[in-house]
Amino acid sequence: MKLTEKIMYEASYTKDVSFEGIFWMGVKTTGIFCRPTCTARKPKFENVEFFSNTKDAMMKGYRPCKVCKPLENLNVTPQSIKELLQEISEDPSLKLKDDDLVKRGLEPATVRRWFLKHHGITFHAFQRMFKLNTAFKKLRQGESVTDVALDTGYESLSGFNESFKNIFGASPKNSKIEKIIDLKRIETKLGTMIACADENGICLLEFSDRKALPTELKGISKHYNANIVQGENPHFITLENELSEYFEGKRKIFTVPLSPVGTAFQKQVWKILQEIPYGATRNYQEQADILGNPKSVRAVANANGFNKISIIIPCHRVIGSSGQLTGYGGGMWRKQKLLELEQAILF
Repeated sequence: MKLTEKIMYEASYTKDVSFEGIFWMGVKTTGIFCRPTCTARKPKFENVEFFSNTKDAMMKGYRPCKVCKPLENLNVTPQSIKELLQEISEDPSLKLKDDDLVKRGLEPATVRRWFLKHHGITFHAFQRMFKLNTAFKKLRQGESVTDVALDTGYESLSGFNESFKNIFGASPKNSKIEKIIDLKRIETKLGTMIACADENGICLLEFSDRKALPTELKGISKHYNANIVQGENPHFITLENELSEYFEGKRKIFTVPLSPVGTAFQKQVWKILQEIPYGATRNYQEQADILGNPKSVRAVANANGFNKISIIIPCHRVIGSSGQLTGYGGGMWRKQKLLELEQAILF
């Protein structure tokens, strides 16, 4: 489909997120330019022009919109929130109240709205979840309930027991939950990603605006009978370092351990995906041939779609038999950008 001005205008009018990163719209009457999903009032068609990158828009004299902030990555975590997350990570026993936020120059209502939008809970609830994630791990390592309660900042054992029960459905001594799945937001050049990991490795890495993300998180939680809670994990350190190197063009192979959740067949397909070299592409038929079942093209395509570990299990390297780009959960524009980064040659 040819990307015409009318298609781009309609995408902007409907705030179609699938066009993020593909075009930017300049508004002649205001002198600003926006991303396709900008919530500001849409101008008339005759008052706009379109650009394939932000540099061209600025060279034409347009200023970035203060509403949609087109120069920032989509859903980027504000620096002030990053600092809060880092502070909590370094000392889970902290109990930051609204007054503490104000002292840090933050508006409590703004912080609350951000956490509700991106985590589905308030900042204070987030702090409790992070604290209890730390407590859960300490208990699994054999530490006493009393010591863990005090180390994580609780003033009374009863308060700790009540908070633990509210989150995990049972007291610290009687919890039947097998494990905790750690979750973390990671910033990349193509937008914010959500990573999940257990003790064995990364089990999810998706862009935060992927529509299937809530379903994927529920599936992982059910598979392990586990709560998914914001928290630190040693595998996140390796993941963040390697992702940074990848986006800088300095890494072609990932070494971070993986712990994928899927059927035996899906894992076979994902293994084949990992064997596609950096800078190369394959189609579904080629995947099926390598699998030893040439007629399993549709099943292979479905398995690709269920991949929950983007980039590392590189389903973006799979294209149509005609050489055209096919669907990608993170958005077609991201698939194109990833292939451009890897300088893949499309046939």
